[in-house]
Amino acid sequence: MLQDKDRIFRNLYGFEAPDLAAAKKRGVWDGTKAIIARGHEAIIDEVKQSGLRGRGGAGFPTGVKWGFMPKNEDVPHYLVVNADESEPGTCKDRDILRFDPHVLIEGALVASFAMRAHTAFIYVRGEFIRERQALLRAVDEARAVRLIGPNNIHGWDFDIIVHHGAGAYICGEETAMLESLEGKKGQPRMKPPFPAACGVYGCPTTVNNVESIAVTPTILRRGADWFASFGRPGNTGTKIFSISGHVNKPCNVEESMGISLRELIEKHAGGVRGGWDNLLAVIPGGASTPLIPKAVCDGAIMDFDGLRDAGSSFGTAAVMVMDASADVVKTIARLAHFYHHESCGQCTPCREGTGWMMRLLDRLAVGDARVEEIDILQQLTEQVEGHTICALGDAAAWPIQGLIRHFRPELERRIAARQAEAAE
Repeated sequence: MLQDKDRIFRNLYGFEAPDLAAAKKRGVWDGTKAIIARGHEAIIDEVKQSGLRGRGGAGFPTGVKWGFMPKNEDVPHYLVVNADESEPGTCKDRDILRFDPHVLIEGALVASFAMRAHTAFIYVRGEFIRERQALLRAVDEARAVRLIGPNNIHGWDFDIIVHHGAGAYICGEETAMLESLEGKKGQPRMKPPFPAACGVYGCPTTVNNVESIAVTPTILRRGADWFASFGRPGNTGTKIFSISGHVNKPCNVEESMGISLRELIEKHAGGVRGGWDNLLAVIPGGASTPLIPKAVCDGAIMDFDGLRDAGSSFGTAAVMVMDASADVVKTIARLAHFYHHESCGQCTPCREGTGWMMRLLDRLAVGDARVEEIDILQQLTEQVEGHTICALGDAAAWPIQGLIRHFRPELERRIAARQAEAAE
């Protein structure tokens, strides 16, 4: 278990005040000017050495991503912080915004300096009203004492613009977010060009998740080796896990990467309702990741490589637990409704495929189908997966693929039961 002294987010549960004075007591804004004085490249190199990978789902190495930004300053550079936390089951960034916003603001300053950006946009999910208000108060506090803003005490002119979205899941995709920031319809862009070459307003831009940005000042204060000492090679550091569903104590918790799924649930969430043997399945990384059944959960390791080996994905580390009372087919069908509703409609495979998958799953949930339609559904997911501009097509397909992979007998049982009913 991670010790309290090694936790980066010291007010994740809101037991203390979120204001600037309380944040400083927790170590935020400590020696920030000295960090800035190290220079652009030194900061990027330290983040690379730490092994930090994006905490928003894709897991791309953060320092490498920063290094893609041009070194010249002929045109403005921008940082866009993705606070559009719309992945079902994920609620970690919300609590950072509500209870520890200065961690994010300091991180935005440091990251922007490293990438030679003087402005950061924080794109906040449309449904996050109190979170946006808390963030705005913190930004005003930091600006009032010249921690940020023009001619600030750190010697790097920098300001933050908080942008409130309209509640579209698709705007969590980085290029759709840039379109939305520019006042356009939130639809993903074709890549290349990538944002580091042509991002918001046609200028070099890096898009990072809230948690990815918020942890960087602590990494730079305590050192890359300290951060890399947690977890396994290629899967280093601490991580906020969101644990929900059929557990006794749903929670957010910061833990070391590489913890086992069972230890995470039993030590921090009070265990599965009815005991570990009552576990049916877990969606381990947010709604878009394939579920894994209990037999796989027994040995699952919570990091990028561990969940890949388990046939799923680490994603946002949002652990959704289902006990034996859950209707796993209806659960995945409900997710299919979500992805159908949130598809932007730009790509034909996603626009049409999500509707087909949703309707077929609705029938399978009550057994109103033929056995061969299970294979048709599998083929349909493969036609959507990997054939769209952004990853929403993959996100819609993967949960269904996980269901078929692990619970095909349940689908066949429902079909047989419905046919037996009709024959009577």
